Amino acid sequence: MTDRNIKAVVSYDGTDFAGWQFQKEARSVQGVIEEALARMHGHPVFANGAGRTDSGVHASGQVFNFRTHIAGMEARNFTPALNRLLPRDVRIHSAVQVPDDFDARRSALMREYRYHIYPDRVVPPHLRRYCWGIHKRLDPGLLNRMAVRLVGTHDFTSFAALRDPNDSKFRDVYSAAFFPEGPFLVFRIVGSSFMWRMVRNLVGTLLTLAGDGESPEKVSEILEARDSYRSEMTAPARGLFLHKVLYGEEVERGVY
Repeated sequence: MTDRNIKAVVSYDGTDFAGWQFQKEARSVQGVIEEALARMHGHPVFANGAGRTDSGVHASGQVFNFRTHIAGMEARNFTPALNRLLPRDVRIHSAVQVPDDFDARRSALMREYRYHIYPDRVVPPHLRRYCWGIHKRLDPGLLNRMAVRLVGTHDFTSFAALRDPNDSKFRDVYSAAFFPEGPFLVFRIVGSSFMWRMVRNLVGTLLTLAGDGESPEKVSEILEARDSYRSEMTAPARGLFLHKVLYGEEVERGVY
């Protein structure tokens, strides 16, 4: 029986999940998706995610692929079929057939994360699960002069979690900037890949340095130290979104 490779884009509210990756003792995004796929197929189906978001982290554009032997269903129809089986905090937005060698994680060239900051500790109740409320003066100009120091290929050991398992801490960052969006100040970062808690450590450190009146050079000093203890603080998970995952033709078109 011939099977097909399906690429799907999914969003989720990460509040009530222990992260993307399947865990026996906790609710995970991968777990509920694989449960829905198993109900459709009558046997276990692996959902291969592009990124392993942490506990409490959200996604507006996570990507995963899976293999199916269901021949009579057009790829796009997996979208409504899966949404009927998934909990309300997980939604499939699109599903397309892709070449057999497509791998959501290994084929990805760029990942974009966005962190939402609300400039007040009193956050409206309908926003509290999706941002970090900070009651201090934020200077976007200074923050952007700091953020630009992150662009390029660097050893990000200073912004890695102490228990990060990666042997190499070098990462390529293509863009990093703060911008206003509605009531939020948003930090947008695009890179090849990111380590565990790396983006949250970057946000927490940049905001702390800016609040203390440090110069942008301080960011370079922390980078060059290659010392995990130099991160000032870790921003809470609730403000972070995996916004988009980019592949070959999207990068070639410059959609990022």
